[in-house]
Amino acid sequence: MPTLPDFRLETYFARWEFSARYHLTASDVQTLPLSDLLALADDDGRERWESLSLGYTETRGLPALREAIAATYDQAEPDDILCFAGAEEAIYLAMRTLLDPTDHAVVLTPNYQAAETIPLSVCEVTGVALQPGDGWALDVDAIAAALRPNTKLVSVNFPNNPTGALPTPDAWSRLVRLCDERGITLFSDEVYRGLEANPLPQATDLSGTAISLNVMSKAYGLPGLRIGWVACRDRTVLDRLERAKHYTTICNAGPSEVLALIALRARDRILERNRGIVARNLPLFGEFFGRYAGLFEFTAPDGGCVCYPRYLGPDGVEAMCQELVEQAGVLLLPASIYASELTATPTDRFRLGLGRSGPEEALAAWSDWLEKRKLS
Repeated sequence: MPTLPDFRLETYFARWEFSARYHLTASDVQTLPLSDLLALADDDGRERWESLSLGYTETRGLPALREAIAATYDQAEPDDILCFAGAEEAIYLAMRTLLDPTDHAVVLTPNYQAAETIPLSVCEVTGVALQPGDGWALDVDAIAAALRPNTKLVSVNFPNNPTGALPTPDAWSRLVRLCDERGITLFSDEVYRGLEANPLPQATDLSGTAISLNVMSKAYGLPGLRIGWVACRDRTVLDRLERAKHYTTICNAGPSEVLALIALRARDRILERNRGIVARNLPLFGEFFGRYAGLFEFTAPDGGCVCYPRYLGPDGVEAMCQELVEQAGVLLLPASIYASELTATPTDRFRLGLGRSGPEEALAAWSDWLEKRKLS
C-alpha cells in the first residue's frame, strides 16, 4: 500500500487542540457529560448499561444499536447498517475495499483530507471544486464532465466540512440520479445531518446502491464514543466491508455501543439541544465579524456547525492563525489544512466552529488581540 501523507488536520491538532486555551475551530457540537447522557436512557438502555459484560461484540454492531440507526432512515433496515469505530475507519475501509487500481473516483473539494488521500492511494481521482464565488454550490454538470468509463465512485460531503454548504434539493436529486444511471457508487458523508433547518434526503434513502456515512461525533456531539456507521441497501457491499473490518477493529467497544444506543433513542432531544447551541452562537459570531468587516467576510453555514470565513488582512490567513493561537491562545484552522492535490482551493479562508457552548470569552480574546495589533 502506498504511504499516506501526513494528515494535516490531525497533525495541527496534535500541536494545538489540547494546549490552546480557546478552541474556535471545533468540528463537533458541545458534548454531554456521561451523567447527562445516562439521564436520557430509557429502562432498557439503563438496564443494558448497568448489566453490561465487557466481552467482544458483534462485528456489524449491537443489533439494538443497528435497529436504532436504521430508524434514522426512511428506507434502511437493521441489516443495511454496519458500525465502525468512528467515521474515519468507515472512510478508510470503504475506499480501500470498493476501489481497485484500475478504477477512477471523483471527489469534491475542499474536503476532509481522508476523502481524497485514501482513494488517491488506490486509483486515479479527479477533483471537482465547490466555488466560493457561487456560494459553494454543487455543480452536477462539472461532476458529470469528470466521469470516465471506469468511474467507480463519487464521494461527497454535505453539510460540507469545512464550508457548511448544502446543495439545492434539485442538484442533490440530479447527482443521485446521475450516479444511478451510470452504475456509480455515491459515497455520501452525512456526519453533520441533523443540525440543518431543512435536511436533504439521505443518499441511501434515494438509491439502493448509495452509501450514507454517519457518526455520533459531529451533530450528536459525542466523539468520545467512537461509533460511526454506513447505511447501504446493497448488502453485498456491507459483506465486503464487514470482512475488511476483521482486519482493523474487528468490533466496537461494548460500552460505546450502549451509550450510542441511549443517545440515538433520545436523538430528538439531543439534536434539538445542539441546534439550539448553534442558533445561540450565530448572532455572537455575526456581531464579532460585523465589527471587523474590513478584515473578514463571514457567511453562516447552510447546515452543520462549521463554516469557512474569508480573511482579508494583508498578512494572510496562515500568519493570522499562527500568531492568534501563539499570542492569544485562540485556535483556528488555516486554509492550508484544506489544500488539495486535486483542485485549486482558496488560500484566504479558515475553518470556524460554531457548536461549542459559550464562545464569548474566546471572541473577546480574539477581539483584544486584533485591537492590540491596530495599536502596534
